[in-house]
Amino acid sequence: MNVANLVEMNITFLSPLTPTDLMRQSLPFSYVEILVSSTDGDSHDVQLYSDITAEWTSGDRSAIAEWEYGVATNDSSSTTGIAYHKFYRQTQLLWSETLDQTDYGYWYWATDNIANLTFQSGADTDVRSAFTTSGVLANTNDTNFRAINDSYPTFAFAVDLGSVETTSVSTLFTLGLTQESAIQFDGASGNVSVPSLWTSYYTTELDALTFFHTDYTTAAGLATAFDTKVSGDASAAGGSDYVTITSLAARQAFGTTQLANTPDTPYLFLKEISSDGNVQTVDVIFPFHPILVYTNPTLLKLLLDPLFINQESGQYPNKYSMHDLGTHYPNATGHALGNDEMQPLEECGNMLIMTLAYAQRASDTAYLSQHYAILDQWTQYLIEEALIPANQISTDDFAGALANQTNLALKGIIGIEAMAVIANLTGNSATSANYTSIAHDYITEWQTLGIAEDATPPHTTLAYGMNDTHGLLYNLYGDRELGLDLVPQAVYDMQSNFYPTVGEQYGVPLDTRHDYTKNDWQMFVAAIASANTTQMFISDIATWINETPTNRAMTDLYNATGGDYASIPDLTFTARPVVGGFFSLLALPST
Repeated sequence: MNVANLVEMNITFLSPLTPTDLMRQSLPFSYVEILVSSTDGDSHDVQLYSDITAEWTSGDRSAIAEWEYGVATNDSSSTTGIAYHKFYRQTQLLWSETLDQTDYGYWYWATDNIANLTFQSGADTDVRSAFTTSGVLANTNDTNFRAINDSYPTFAFAVDLGSVETTSVSTLFTLGLTQESAIQFDGASGNVSVPSLWTSYYTTELDALTFFHTDYTTAAGLATAFDTKVSGDASAAGGSDYVTITSLAARQAFGTTQLANTPDTPYLFLKEISSDGNVQTVDVIFPFHPILVYTNPTLLKLLLDPLFINQESGQYPNKYSMHDLGTHYPNATGHALGNDEMQPLEECGNMLIMTLAYAQRASDTAYLSQHYAILDQWTQYLIEEALIPANQISTDDFAGALANQTNLALKGIIGIEAMAVIANLTGNSATSANYTSIAHDYITEWQTLGIAEDATPPHTTLAYGMNDTHGLLYNLYGDRELGLDLVPQAVYDMQSNFYPTVGEQYGVPLDTRHDYTKNDWQMFVAAIASANTTQMFISDIATWINETPTNRAMTDLYNATGGDYASIPDLTFTARPVVGGFFSLLALPST
């Protein structure tokens, strides 16, 4: 950022990703580093100002906020300590959110407590005008605790950088939310409060804050190493456009998760942001899971574990897999009445595919044995229901229910074959042979039912017998991800040849019912397509990223023509975890 052609500000916003370091990954903080240098060769006196408001504390702007100012020190911090503004909702509402914002926990806005630092809290206009008038703040703390929207309580720092020359001067800020209690979880012994994982490593929230702030050099190095690996792998797999796609998705995907419990038995919880707020939504985990397979398959296990624990302890009455673990985050309180959203075929297939994907990558056959009974239970459902799907919704529930969905049937059939592999790996060879026979019989019949052979070019249909329809056959991905070789290569080739004939400005529509598309499913399709078709999808998505008129955290649902949010009343997808599916190409087995 150029300031009056005199100095330059280089601002880095960093949320470190350390998928294999759970201690660091568990810390709920981010960095803002500001580098200031002279650009005209002369020295300049520079004062730097930064603030944050109580709007972070709750989506209910009439709620009363409270705050305090302090300085934290410990043996690992600088001799001057870490100065911080702590602010929070005065009445803490445990397990509550308003408009996707938490109603409990404590926010911190912190920086190094150096000699030329001043601070102030108060009304937004008062604090900001104090700095613009004098370049310093009053070192005072407003004690008039009030509603968030009442003169907007503001918490500011000002740093006098002194005479700045061509060598950059650095100022580091830390922002984060501490919640000792992370999740309410209906586990094997009923509803329990599960602590945030970071509480196992740090005695107090100030200890966690201080470690994070002083860890910047190490954290930035780890983040750079992670980003460099993603960039290199993505470039090799799909070129510079794929680097754009994966780089943009990584932090959004991980930002929807929270590590909880203890180092001995950690859990990873996921929020279905913006669409309905469910916890551990199975058909959201499915498009999300490639990023975990790529970065650390153990994280996929930590995500699946709570789903298994709840269902295997008898707290879910249905024979098929549950849709989610709780209606709204952070309440993973299950569905004891079995009245969650019904996507039985979808979720059974998802659980079987993802469980095997984890076990294959982690070489964890014991995990398959541990959950064999319920995996087999879900397979029985698929044997009965997958080939001829009843009228039901799939993960794309916004598109409506439909009987005989070709893509949905494929997921179920692949799920059966996945169970055949699971049975074989766990010493159940007779069962394995039976299931693979069923799956192969089904896939043969599926090709007759679900392919429009008379079309030019041929392609799979949206639903059996609807030869003038088509859709993204993204569930084919599971066959390639697991190395099943259940589906003939001819089907892959047929779809690769077909997609370019129905492409629009920013990709291929989800199906023929609507013009909108989903970029996660497009990347699933791209990952298993021919080289030319893969590049078509990648190019279209990258072009959409550069040209879209959408203006919030990245959406996964948009019009294939025009690129704006999908025209669905009261539904705007933003910041969802499913962009983890952009890593589908990198999650495939090495060949």
